[in-house]
Amino acid sequence: MRILEINSVPYGSTAKIMLGIAQVAERNGHTVMMSSGYSYHPIKELEGRYVKIGGKIGKAMHIIATRITGLHGVFSHFATARFLRKVKKFKPDIIHLHNLHGWYINLPMLFKYIKKNNIRTIWTLHDCWALTGHCPHFDLIGCEKWKDGCYKCPQHKQYPTTQIDRSKGMYKRKKKWFTGVRDMTIVTPSEWLAGLVKQSYLKDYPIRIINNGIDLSVFKPTDNEVKKKYSCQNKKLLVGVSYAWDYKKGVDIFIELARRLDDDYQILLVGTDEKSDKLLPKNIISIHRTQNQKELAEIYSAADIFVNPTREEVLGLVNIEALACGTPVITFKSGGSPECIDKTCGFIVERNNIEDIVLKIIEIAKEQKFPMNACINRASLFSSEQKFAEYVSLYERR
Repeated sequence: MRILEINSVPYGSTAKIMLGIAQVAERNGHTVMMSSGYSYHPIKELEGRYVKIGGKIGKAMHIIATRITGLHGVFSHFATARFLRKVKKFKPDIIHLHNLHGWYINLPMLFKYIKKNNIRTIWTLHDCWALTGHCPHFDLIGCEKWKDGCYKCPQHKQYPTTQIDRSKGMYKRKKKWFTGVRDMTIVTPSEWLAGLVKQSYLKDYPIRIINNGIDLSVFKPTDNEVKKKYSCQNKKLLVGVSYAWDYKKGVDIFIELARRLDDDYQILLVGTDEKSDKLLPKNIISIHRTQNQKELAEIYSAADIFVNPTREEVLGLVNIEALACGTPVITFKSGGSPECIDKTCGFIVERNNIEDIVLKIIEIAKEQKFPMNACINRASLFSSEQKFAEYVSLYERR
């Protein structure tokens, strides 16, 4: 079977998912062509293994055109035409779509090609962008306009940034482009996102839930000297991890926890930068972003409690990474984050309920409520190899 995967970028979590699926598919005898928009820093394993869609100048022009006009996914005509000629030569049996936002491909051209050639399609939604007239996320602001037609978008200046609100027209365009594919399956990483799809104009497609997974050979209980390094051997260590710390990720919650908890506790945040450092009190340990997963596993393993006060989340892999290292989790009831844990390994707290988080932290610290093995067992359900194999089974279902 010949499989084409398309993603916005050749780096980050979505590219790793694309690559992981491809590797498992190839081991099962399939031929895979991976593609993405232009980038100068693909992950190492993808170098030489993927087809670039467009180039630096074309992408820059697409970004500028989008910001000026408010239209998304209607540019990059020549880049898309060149790409589709390569696709025609490859003759895929399946086209697997990932992120389509990101200023790199002409969406009406892509979907016209899929519909005209009746190519079986799988679309993994890594966020909510496919359902809306503009934004990838709307849970935080409680917007429900996407259910019957976007307009007056309060987030149009956020990614994918535009100066003009064209959400009403873009909603109609996307509905036209994305519906009417004869054989398409929507895949979501969480039940929460699947529930949203069922309320959207994509509701007529079959929906399959395949959680994102983690590498259990990396994320496991790991010997470390983290507490010694930061001189907190006699304290309960609370850890938070994010690629960027802002209100959405709950940086204000950690600042409040640092004020409310006594000296028996130490907070450590991973993924900070100079901007977030200015917000943090001196009693929070700040570790700037690291790409070293072994170091991250050491930090998870050193933690007594992993706290994830995210206000907007499709699934929340950091929860699973912490569990795999034997650490119990406390998370807000937001998006798909609660789906990562159960009653054996952590607590789910109503969004913004700081009092309850404090109580749950103290309860776990005093009672040692959640055994390491229970946390590890829960994480074992999210093996990346297993999840990639589920995609290959989906490919082979006929």
